[in-house]
Amino acid sequence: MDETEFWELVDAAREAAEGDPEEQADVLVDRLLRLDPDLVLDFARHFEARYNRAYTWDLWGAAWVLLDGASDDAFDFFRCWLIGQGREVYEGAVHDPDSLADLLSDFDEEIDGDGEELGYAADEAYEQLTGTVAPDLGIAPPRPEPEGTPLDFENARILAERYPRLWERFKE
Repeated sequence: MDETEFWELVDAAREAAEGDPEEQADVLVDRLLRLDPDLVLDFARHFEARYNRAYTWDLWGAAWVLLDGASDDAFDFFRCWLIGQGREVYEGAVHDPDSLADLLSDFDEEIDGDGEELGYAADEAYEQLTGTVAPDLGIAPPRPEPEGTPLDFENARILAERYPRLWERFKE
């Protein structure tokens, strides 16, 4: 599976689920079950690589503003949700986290921002297909700390300066 096929699966599942992250995870599992187990592992590698790439202080700060706070777990689930939004939103946010203010046409605080189940979709599909737990994916382990310079998430002035568009849209 190449990168384009990965994003096509993500997009198709999001569209079928009409943007609901939990439903998207269910749809994604169903679609992954139609594939060979090796392709499911390829999907998992693509997902994990993007999940690890999004482990940055800048993106965590954007999630903090967007979600009105983001614990370690909440930021983990946010990164899964971000991948679930598709290539354009994901790449835009990784490149410029404040661009999420423009990339998200609408944001429902009740369901958006938490894609925990998306993070398990490939594992679930692989286990259903093979009856075994997915093997090690053979990719570099995640960094112990986010990339970049730590931010004081409790300092509203710093967040407003770093993420002016997100702050204006979601905090004022």
